[in-house]
Amino acid sequence: MKYLTNEKLVIVGAGGMIGSNMAQSALMLGLTPNVCLYDIYEPGLKGVLAEIDHCAFEGANVTATIDPAVAFKDAKYIISSGGAPRKEGMTREDLLKGNCQIAAEFGDNIKKYCPDVKHVVVIFNPADVTALTALIHSGLKADQLTSLAALDSTRLQEALAQEFGVQQSKVTGAHTYGGHGEAMAVFASQVKIDGKPLAEMNLSAERWEEIKHNTIQGGSNIIKLRGRSSFQSPAYNAVKMIEAAMGGAKFTWPAGCYVNNHVFQNVMMAMPTTIDKTGVHFSAPKGTAEEMAALKASYEHLCKMRDEIISLGIIPAVSDWKTMNPNL
Repeated sequence: MKYLTNEKLVIVGAGGMIGSNMAQSALMLGLTPNVCLYDIYEPGLKGVLAEIDHCAFEGANVTATIDPAVAFKDAKYIISSGGAPRKEGMTREDLLKGNCQIAAEFGDNIKKYCPDVKHVVVIFNPADVTALTALIHSGLKADQLTSLAALDSTRLQEALAQEFGVQQSKVTGAHTYGGHGEAMAVFASQVKIDGKPLAEMNLSAERWEEIKHNTIQGGSNIIKLRGRSSFQSPAYNAVKMIEAAMGGAKFTWPAGCYVNNHVFQNVMMAMPTTIDKTGVHFSAPKGTAEEMAALKASYEHLCKMRDEIISLGIIPAVSDWKTMNPNL
């Protein structure tokens, strides 16, 4: 089997459902034979390793460890799902304190054991601030770390495809920006249905509000249907993000990235992005006045969460970030 690279990929939280799906997806897509599974829960980790071994991937060199020094050493790519999962009735924001503490330790491990890592993807909630926390603690450059935001856009795409009875790939420009949470900004103005602008599809304002609400609550709906948080879709999208960073097909769904410009300051947020071998690159979103106002509100919500983790001492005040991470 031909692999994209031989460099080490670490799956953090590999004993969980997202982590185990990421490991399998990475090997099925031929990213690298050198995959290290890391988790603090050893029985689950051993079970996942056994399952992956039983798949008998050609040329694979899969290892597993509960020791971060072993896991992170010489890592060139990392995907982390290593936080607590969301349960029914919880918002992503409910996970803030505990998961940001996990993210701080994760970033510290990167700085300590693999400062030469090339790209890191963070996918545990609330992803905007866990990724920000990890970035500050890791010392990495802003273009080396991204968070998973694509699911909101793929859920919007799927809902519109169902609405108009077209193949999902025929819906283009269905994107959400800002936060990966209840305050995300859902954009309609760039959407096309099989090449035709959404504005010409006679979708009522009421129906659009329903679709928008269902997009925002898409993760909660999965929990209600399956009794657990999403795992297949975040695993696949996260692996596609790291594949792009390895030099594979570019990832062009919105990703959470560090933004600090004249409009949005010192946050991780979903933007129009491209991930490739040189890292993540973003541009300014284009939308109506109403959409841009929703994006501003989402940004303000992200600032409140950022300020909350500052008040908890998990990250320093913004003015002190450069002390911890000179690249910011």
